[in-house]
Amino acid sequence: MPGLPAFCLRPRDLRRGAVLTLAFLASVATAAGTGCWDREEGPAAAALVAGAPEPPRATGTADREAVARAVAEAVAEGKSGKNAAQEVVSRSGDRWGTVYDQGEYAAFAEGLDGRWTGVGLWAQRARDGRIQVDKVQPDSPAARAGLRAGDRLLSVDGHAVTGLAVTDVIALLRGEAGTPVVLNLSRDGSDLTETVRREQLRTEPVTVRQLPSGITIIKVASFTRGSGDQVKAAVRAAPPGGGVMLDLRGNPGGLVTEAVAAASAFLDGGLVATYDVRGEQRALYATPGGDTTRPLVALVDGGTMSAAELVTGALQDRGRAVAVGSRTFGKGSVQMPTELPDGSVAELTVGTYRTPGGRSLDGSGITPDLAAGERVEERAAAVLGGRGVGP
Repeated sequence: MPGLPAFCLRPRDLRRGAVLTLAFLASVATAAGTGCWDREEGPAAAALVAGAPEPPRATGTADREAVARAVAEAVAEGKSGKNAAQEVVSRSGDRWGTVYDQGEYAAFAEGLDGRWTGVGLWAQRARDGRIQVDKVQPDSPAARAGLRAGDRLLSVDGHAVTGLAVTDVIALLRGEAGTPVVLNLSRDGSDLTETVRREQLRTEPVTVRQLPSGITIIKVASFTRGSGDQVKAAVRAAPPGGGVMLDLRGNPGGLVTEAVAAASAFLDGGLVATYDVRGEQRALYATPGGDTTRPLVALVDGGTMSAAELVTGALQDRGRAVAVGSRTFGKGSVQMPTELPDGSVAELTVGTYRTPGGRSLDGSGITPDLAAGERVEERAAAVLGGRGVGP
């Protein structure tokens, strides 16, 4: 199905039109109550947190026609079209390619608005196949049940989850608001069982706080709908002449239109990124009128991915911001959504995107101008205060 590509694993619901996204397996998790590639639960087009990815597969791409044929044959034989499609994608070596059923895609569309149905936990899959709770959303069903980071998730409604792909765990956690889900967990060597009810949950993608020094910290957790305008509003409301820290740590991506809007808050037009779709070159431009004089630092880490890397790369290459923190994840490939004969959707890699300076970030990420560990904000404040980038 023709449409705009997705710079990640999740495009817009095809029934509502494809949209550029730079999400990292986030959306389904959001609606599922889980969240992002190997982190489950959080808002969609940008899993709210970033975690250890699946073990890397070889780089490649799957053929759309081959995937569609496999699905058609499976459906004719009464088998799962989604499973057949995923098998073809896995064999192709397409590291970022994946397949979603209709319900997962609907969940994605919901998550683009920063809301989802779930229990309020983020989970990550360790390399040994174990599913572990990474984070619990405050005042969520999971939080009220006493779940906490570090708990090992053993089963969902009696279905063992160890060794499952995170998308399969998401499918088990997902359901209608108000319905119960039984979670079997292990904590400190002891097993426990909790029954929680799914709820409609929301998250705020952009938060702002002021430091006594006059510096404004704008934290963008994900690029869901409206986040770009929120960044612009935060910049306009910042104290005149005061520096800004654009905190993109742990941001796994989101809608590319929102990422470009956020970058536009600090640029007066010009190139944000280029990308190719099966060899055809395209470009993304900032809208004119952004604040080009306010001191700016971008905070990044290994959880800064996709759309967040696009923003960082643009601000860095355009000489607009100093990047402080640690190397970013390195997700710079383009996925295109294809609707399959059974109604499922395959996201297949079709190209890569580059920063204004021509850098491809896929697999390499962004190296910050100033490396910083736990003292990231302190080092960033020194830069904004004109004290340079020395130790």
